[in-house]
Amino acid sequence: MSVWSDRKTHQLIAPEFKKMAQKSAPKPPLAKNLLWAFLVGGAICVLGQAVQNYIMTVWGLSAKQTAGPTSAVMVFLGAFFTGLGLYDELGKHAGAGSIIPITGFANSIVAPAMEFKREGYVFGIGAKMFVIAGPVIVYGTITAVVIGIIKYLMS
Repeated sequence: MSVWSDRKTHQLIAPEFKKMAQKSAPKPPLAKNLLWAFLVGGAICVLGQAVQNYIMTVWGLSAKQTAGPTSAVMVFLGAFFTGLGLYDELGKHAGAGSIIPITGFANSIVAPAMEFKREGYVFGIGAKMFVIAGPVIVYGTITAVVIGIIKYLMS
């Protein structure tokens, strides 16, 4: 059998196989996944609002002044629950609902660090913790600089 006939056979069989595979593949429960993402993402945001309200009440700060401490608490909570292995379990059920809030960013930094801790503190944790979060930090910084320049030029 020549190479050309193998390619021709593959071209004829491949689309049929794709159709059969798509028909037999289980359909994801879209409505359930959307509901879980909405509920968990909303719950994380409600927790963030509760933290902000608590800080405003106890420290007597304005909403603008509590943004930093609230973000720090939420990042800490995301990192803490990732370290305990609970955030990843939440992510299995919540999907995007667990990665969108700021706690998902903390998870994206801590999870690779936890995975590579056996390779040592420098070459494991230090080198690998920014594998996923590095691009987020870079693009976030670039976006902040661009917006700052635009704001400076507009004033």
